[in-house]
Amino acid sequence: MIKDFIKFLKEFNVITLAVGFIMGTASTTLVNSLVKDILMPIIQPLLAAESWRTASIHIGPVNIIYGSFLAELINFLILALIIFLIVKKLLKIEKEEKSN
Repeated sequence: MIKDFIKFLKEFNVITLAVGFIMGTASTTLVNSLVKDILMPIIQPLLAAESWRTASIHIGPVNIIYGSFLAELINFLILALIIFLIVKKLLKIEKEEKSN
């Protein structure tokens, strides 16, 4: 049973997956802090509100709160860029290894 478990760990790269998950969680926290603590205060003067979290547009009876959404959009774009760059680099390394 232990041999099968070790084989499973090696075959499906579970350790690598776990490390990737932990790094992904840590980088998400870091990017969240970057967006909410550094970028959004810089963008704040451009928004028509006291706080970027409460920035909103009033269209008749509808109140659209866009400040928090804007922060999450910037957060998503930064994370997507980071993932794109990492995957692109990994695919390049994998391609070079296959050609050798």
